[in-house]
Amino acid sequence: MIEIINLLFKSFQYPFIQKAVLAGCFIALSSSILGVFLILKRFALIGDGLAHVSFASIAFALMFSLSPMFISIPFVILASIFMIYLVEKNNIYQDTAIGLLSSTGIACGVIIASISKGFNVDIFSYLFGSILSIENYEVLVSVILSSAVILIIIFLYNPLLSLTFDQDFAKVSKIKAGLINYILIILTSITIVIGIKVVGTMLISSLIIFPAISSLQVSKSFRMTIISAAVLSVVSVLFGIAASIILNFPTGATIVIVNAFFFIIIFIVNKLLKIK
Repeated sequence: MIEIINLLFKSFQYPFIQKAVLAGCFIALSSSILGVFLILKRFALIGDGLAHVSFASIAFALMFSLSPMFISIPFVILASIFMIYLVEKNNIYQDTAIGLLSSTGIACGVIIASISKGFNVDIFSYLFGSILSIENYEVLVSVILSSAVILIIIFLYNPLLSLTFDQDFAKVSKIKAGLINYILIILTSITIVIGIKVVGTMLISSLIIFPAISSLQVSKSFRMTIISAAVLSVVSVLFGIAASIILNFPTGATIVIVNAFFFIIIFIVNKLLKIK
């Protein structure tokens, strides 16, 4: 035990570990808070859809030696707006629209990767995450964008709350439902793109789904659900990074496993308490 503590103490003194913790915690905060709204609006799988779209934009950026983050953000935002347009204006179901974008994004990414040789290692790191190799500018962008996402959600808390539970009431209350939905989906797009370096395109949706669904099982108010989801998500990132150092596991995947572990524990305890 003492050796493990010493290992963690020494590891967390390295700048690249500190950068991973800082970026990971901020991304965890924004993704978990957004996740509560998305799950209640039955939009939980949007993380997968937009992450697969980002895979195509990342492959395109790497092919031309451009910054994947700055190429992906506008690309994924446009894709998310198009998806909302399909759902609201063309009577296409949400899961169908997500499936269309997801499969198209993966297909385009695979084609671009096959055309362009020489960045297989880079594309692999974006598929499954590489938080320990995060750059200084990526940390700065992650902190700024994640902070902006959190502040906007706080500012729009009441309209988002109304839209989440009663969209008809929100419309009667003269809340601009369409605009708020677009803002929510754009914030989700940004969070997904900046979170890809943490756990990768294949796993980013877990940061949105797990903390939110875990907190929904135990919290008795909407505000407490958001707070507990945020706390649980940050704790999962910290535990995941620590566990990956101790066990020498991939960090992104370990963070996801820790999230899944917390969900299983909360689920079992919740069931046992209901039985009693």
